[in-house]
Amino acid sequence: MALVPMHQGLLLAGILFALGLVGLLVRRNVIFMLMSLEIMLNAAGLAFVVAGARWGQADGQIMFLFILTMAAAEVSVGLALVLKIYHRFKTLDSDAVSEMRG
Repeated sequence: MALVPMHQGLLLAGILFALGLVGLLVRRNVIFMLMSLEIMLNAAGLAFVVAGARWGQADGQIMFLFILTMAAAEVSVGLALVLKIYHRFKTLDSDAVSEMRG
């Protein structure tokens, strides 16, 4: 199996992270915001795996497992919040639910 050069892997991770960040900042739908956050977490995980493979350490893979666990927890809490927001406001637009500020 040919190794992917480190700079290409980190470039891909940076592009994915930037796409996720743009999606998080631009989108108003809570579901799309959660999906953008997942893209950002996976980009960080990819960077860890690429760096771990470059240096021959298992630390990158361990951090990726930690990121996967954190992402699963984030999705479960996020989807529970989405259901609660939709039940209360009948919309998933983040601007429409801004009355939660207090």
